[in-house]
Amino acid sequence: MNILTMQPTPPTRNDDWQGWIRYGLQWAALGSAASAPARDRAASDIRACPDPWGERWEGHASPRWTAADASAPASPSAPASPSASSATSATSATQAPDRRLAFVGYREDTPGERWRALFQATWPAYRAWYLSQGWEARPTLAEAEARLREHMPELVDTWLALVARTGHDPVAARLLTMWHLPLFATGCSQVVITGESPRLVRNYDYDPNLFEGVVASTNYSGRRKVIGTSDLLWGLVDGMNEDGLTVSLTYGGLPTGPDAPAGFAVPLVVRYLLETCATVPEAIAALKRLPVAQSYNLALLDTHGAHAAVFVGPGREPEVSDLRVTTNHRLGAVERPDVAGPLESKERQDLLLGALDEPADEQVARFTREPVRRQDYARGFGTLYTAEYRPAEGTLTYHWPDATWRRGFDDGEAEVEVWVRQNH
Repeated sequence: MNILTMQPTPPTRNDDWQGWIRYGLQWAALGSAASAPARDRAASDIRACPDPWGERWEGHASPRWTAADASAPASPSAPASPSASSATSATSATQAPDRRLAFVGYREDTPGERWRALFQATWPAYRAWYLSQGWEARPTLAEAEARLREHMPELVDTWLALVARTGHDPVAARLLTMWHLPLFATGCSQVVITGESPRLVRNYDYDPNLFEGVVASTNYSGRRKVIGTSDLLWGLVDGMNEDGLTVSLTYGGLPTGPDAPAGFAVPLVVRYLLETCATVPEAIAALKRLPVAQSYNLALLDTHGAHAAVFVGPGREPEVSDLRVTTNHRLGAVERPDVAGPLESKERQDLLLGALDEPADEQVARFTREPVRRQDYARGFGTLYTAEYRPAEGTLTYHWPDATWRRGFDDGEAEVEVWVRQNH
């Protein structure tokens, strides 16, 4: 923020996606305090930001690296930490510098200026990713809208409001349905901690260069507040609603074949569960009728102490288990060692299962330490945060080895910056 003019300062690098997100959200937070010419200038700056990963994506079927792709592209250059020497500031396929990761938290009951700022800051990159396999690989707007109306009619009004905020961009309208997107996968570990104050704890393992870094508190339906970690503009990779239902995900370890039936991207599935369900049984019932695009383990917890792990995948019935720890294979079964092995999926699960009798705080602390905490950021498999949800208290706490950050449904604008460190 420019202290003399109280105007946000744009990032100096075009590939600083998180910087552009912060810039847009700062302008949105100013609201009517900013003059019309200033707001127009900010919008022009954001629109002028070119696709930050165009060169990186060239020649790749999908820029969001999947766990089964051993030839994933290297992360683009990132700013080094203050302690990094110039010799370690270069990025390679096997080594990446320490880099700053920013989290922006905002509250907006219905899609408004803050969501539009997020869209403007990230749309060039999302558009390039969405069309990376060509126009013919994506559904028509009519088909995408029809599938949303068929399977998630409760979200249609919100989708229409979001589309309006994009200026009725037809490509954005298709992407926002999250029907038949390009494939992507994350790593992740998660555990349900039972007891007097149940918790759902998870690590989100992903490429920091492809992470929105946004924590959104919303009330899109007008019936229940939702808070969670944003992905794909209005989807969630983990979250909780004010009824106490809490949901998170891990990649399920079964790659999706070219002939698999189409489905919804999992961030919208998480959003749908939190917008429409209050309990674990209701969420399980919803999952049994939702087509999903890829394999995932969904961890569910509610304020009644009910919990479940549900494995979902394209064209298959959801598999429900009372397993409390899931990583990157189907519940407790390693069906693809070539996927689970490099991710040390079984080793992480066994370690966390063996710690279930430990005090809850110690179980949470394990997620901030190796080997559960991953540091392979260069391959897109580094832990970006540990999230601890306490549904009975209505709190979400983010943990890193040297920092914590707590959010609630009614918290307003806030930002925290942490460093993610690559093993050298």
